[in-house]
Amino acid sequence: MPIVAESPITKRQQWRCGIGAYWLALGAAMLLGASLSAKAGTTTVKITDLLQFEPKHVVIHVGDTVEWRNESVLVHTVTADPDKAARAEDVALPRGAKAFDSGNLDHDAHFRQRFSQPGLYRYFCIPHEATGMVGEIEVR
Repeated sequence: MPIVAESPITKRQQWRCGIGAYWLALGAAMLLGASLSAKAGTTTVKITDLLQFEPKHVVIHVGDTVEWRNESVLVHTVTADPDKAARAEDVALPRGAKAFDSGNLDHDAHFRQRFSQPGLYRYFCIPHEATGMVGEIEVR
């Protein structure tokens, strides 16, 4: 086999390759950073045998999700629907937000709700509203 001599890479070609690699790496880092920062979080609220949401008040960001876990032996709901409230003060929704209701949650059941509208959400448990089982989500 004949030996073929390769032409040496010039300094200019090395510089161009280096600049290209730099922009490629920078673009990849920016895309990765954007996807990581755009990832929404999840906050857990426990439903207890003491007829409480714990924590009672949570602060999250637009796009985050809250997951309620029924750790109680009783059936509970997570309800933010003015039409289902016995007392108007037990429910609040920001302008443009839609009402939600988990339905009955048995022991060990969970319910997830994503929040896309900023503001204060006040929700309650239908069977235990009279006992003051109310919680709040503040979405910033």
